[in-house]
This record gives sequence, structure tokens and C-alpha cells, in this order.
Amino acid sequence: MCGILGISNRNIDVFGELYDGLLMLQHRGQDASGIVTYTGEFFRERKANGLVKDVFGSQEADELRGKMGIGHVRYPTAGSLSAAEAQPFFVNAPYGIYLVHNGNITNTAEQAQKVTAKYSRHLRTTSDSEILLNVLADKISDAIKVNGTSEPIRNVFSGVKMTMERIQGAYSVITMIAGVGLMAFRDPNGIRPLSVAKREVEGEGDEYAFASEDVAFGINGFEKLRDVKPGEAILIDLDGKMHTFQAAEGKLTPCIFEYVYLARPDSMLDEISVYKSQIRMGQTLAKQIQDAGLEIDSIIPVPDSARPVALEVANVTGIKYREGLVKNRYVGRTFIMPGQEERQKSVRRKLNAVPLEFDGRNVLLIDDSIVRGNTIKKIVQMCREAGAKKVYIASASPPVKYPNVYGIDMPTKHELVADGRTVEEIREELGADALFYQKLDDLIWAAKEGNPKIEAFDCSCFDGNYITGSVSADYLTSLESSNRVSNKIKEFPDAKRGKDPVAASG
Repeated sequence: MCGILGISNRNIDVFGELYDGLLMLQHRGQDASGIVTYTGEFFRERKANGLVKDVFGSQEADELRGKMGIGHVRYPTAGSLSAAEAQPFFVNAPYGIYLVHNGNITNTAEQAQKVTAKYSRHLRTTSDSEILLNVLADKISDAIKVNGTSEPIRNVFSGVKMTMERIQGAYSVITMIAGVGLMAFRDPNGIRPLSVAKREVEGEGDEYAFASEDVAFGINGFEKLRDVKPGEAILIDLDGKMHTFQAAEGKLTPCIFEYVYLARPDSMLDEISVYKSQIRMGQTLAKQIQDAGLEIDSIIPVPDSARPVALEVANVTGIKYREGLVKNRYVGRTFIMPGQEERQKSVRRKLNAVPLEFDGRNVLLIDDSIVRGNTIKKIVQMCREAGAKKVYIASASPPVKYPNVYGIDMPTKHELVADGRTVEEIREELGADALFYQKLDDLIWAAKEGNPKIEAFDCSCFDGNYITGSVSADYLTSLESSNRVSNKIKEFPDAKRGKDPVAASG
């Protein structure tokens, strides 16, 4: 669930706008940040572990000159937490290509073998993004052999087409290619979000930007044009002209978890308002709560991402809405903390209960999702310590029962609190007096209502149906023990049900 950004300007240096745009995407990754700019002759690069504000300063503003650039905020789903695996990645041939990637490749072992054995390339990291970059470079080289060197745009588009024929999984990509331009492309299923925007410069023409979420556009004065189509590549050449190419037949099946938790509520993804979809999640969840007939004094959201859902549940049920949990805004999201110990500590650092809202009351906590369960379990304890009589829980999403292999860091089954448990068993594990889960059909309706043209969503972490068709049981088993599982999980490999599984968003 990384955040990616690319901007092509005509006259002004791009660093400041990349910096501001990445700040708007910081929720998509907090482990590392990277920016590369292009002067038309040379690339200028800076990447390191840390938040955008910590990695970049006035020195980088002076050094990273150039009117074209790409940026990345990292949330690792494969490989280590080393700064060497921070993006962007680079290959010097053909042309010279920098790449940033959001998603996860599922046939990395096969492609790594081809890259290293057949094409004699050396991989410096275990990142699937580096493999993707090298496959793209190989395919562009193949296209040059066929088309010649005088048609770089044709070569690049041909390379993307052949790359899509080889790569499986989820990938939204932005590349910067020396002597050619800025290019973005999206996998044929459109699993991870990617959009393009334009800014008119009086007397100069148009400038363009690509981003994971459109919240990165407005701060820089860009206006969103549309979402990049599944299987489509869009290139902005060095003269600022846009070229489009349908590299593969596409069918839009976006990840539904984006609307539950990953994306900001002020984003529009594939023509769906994240905020409005969360409001609809609240409407369907409220019906379950009403039917249960429980005595509930107040509804309290687990801040911040559950707030729109909780507000609508309160609105529909007529139960008082209260802010009973205060968030320390200087602590990052626990779901993307870089280690179990840090995630455990951050629960108490991050949230504090308001005793007046709990003392002697029956409260309904609403969270966006319950993944590993450790965080919400500690919050229930916190509420009881603050004097709550009964603590009920409602999740805006269904039980997370299966690994997500398309770019969310939950690739092992045993860490999921819903793995092998009934709802009643989960309730007991969390220490709650009642537990409600969103129904999958209701969640799909909440998203689809925003864009009826979408026929299906990737719901694999809820239903185990992997839409790329390349995820077998053997693959999932091998993934659990491979070096492609990030250190966030590998440092806690022996987690068992009922023994404090790794903390997550819920």
C-alpha cells in the first residue's frame, strides 16, 4: 500500500511539489521516502528510511533540481526494512529508468530467475519492485531490437505490453525515463489505485501529474482528469505532450480494502468517493445493530478512520455519538508500524480513554476493520479500566480470513484473529460483550453504489478469491517462510491464535 507520485512541469523545479504531494500520501507508507528529479540530462536522487519531513529538507531542495520527478512513500510488503530497499529503483539501460511501484507481484520467483539467469542481470535487493523494473527494462530492450532506436515512445509502450504479459499480481507504477519522459501504467485488473491530473499554465501549455490518490493533486493546483485504466500506459514526453496506450485488455476490479481503511476519506478512487462509501458502510452496519436490540448508551469511533462510519451508525440508530478515545496525532498508524514491539507500545501511546464517556456506560466501539485483533483487544481493556459496564464492537468490514497478496502487509493466515474462529470465538478473544461484522454483500454494495459500472472488487482478504488467478495454496504456504515476507511479520513468526497476534489496524 505504498504511495507513488510523479510530476512533469514546464518551467519550475518539481521538488517542492513532490514534497507537498508526498505529505498528502504519507498515510500510505511511513517506513521510507524517496524522490528523484530529472534535469533533462541528469537524475538527482535522495531516499532514506523515515517520514517525508525527516528525509527531505532545505539541502535537498537545493540539490534535487529538475522539472520532472517521481516520489514514493514506502510500506513494505516484501523484503527487509533496509534503506537499500527504499524506492525509487534505477537501471541505467536502456535509456536510464527510475521506477516507483505500489502493489505486490505474485510470480516473483519465476521472474527473478529469468532476470538473473536468462538476462544476466544482478538484483541488489529482495524487492518485487526491483524485479518489475528489470523485467520492464528487458522488454524495452527487446522492443528496441525490433523497432530500432528512433522510436523511443513506441519502444517504451511495447515494453510495457510485454511486461504485462509476464508479470502477475497488483501494480500501479510510475517511471521516469531519460530522454523519453514520465510514464505511468496500471495492472490489467486495476487492483491498486492510480490517477492522472492536469494543470494549465497560461502561455506555456499543460503540466501533468500521476498519483496513488487524488488528494496529492489539489495542494499543487492540479485538477484530476481521470483514473488510469486497467492495462493502460500513459506517457508525458519531454515536450509535455500526453500519449496513451492500452497495453493489455483490462477489467477494473479494485481492492475493496482501499475504501475501508487504506485511502483517505477525501479521495476519489475509480469514481467512488471513499467518504461516501464509508457512510454507506455505516448505514448497513446500523441495521445489524438495531436488530440486535442491545442497550447502548453511546457510539464511540476508534479514531480516525472509523469516524465516518460511526457518525452514520449514530445518525441511523439515534444513539448518541461521543468522542471517547483521544488520539495522539504524533504517533503513526499501528497497522504500518515497523515491528511487533513498537506496535504494542504504540497502542497506549496512540490512544487514551476519556473516563467521563465510559464510567458506568454501555458503549459501542466502531472500528474500520479487525485484522490481527491485538489493538482493539487492548482498547476494550482500556474502556473497562475507564469504567465501562459493557463494551460492544462493530467492524465496518467483514472478518479478515485470508492473506492479502496484492500489497497489504498481512500475508500469513495464522496472525489473523478470524482464522479458524467463529464470530463468537473472536468476541471472546477480544474480550467484548458483543461483536458485529459488516456483511460482505453490504460492503460490496457500499462501494459499488458509487460506481455501478464496476462489476466486481478484489475481496480476497475476506473471501479468499484471488482475482489474478495465479495465487495457489502452495504459493501461500511458500510465501509464509520466504524472504519476501517483510520483517514486520518475520520477526514474529510463531504467533498462534490466542497468544497475542501481531497488532494491526484493529
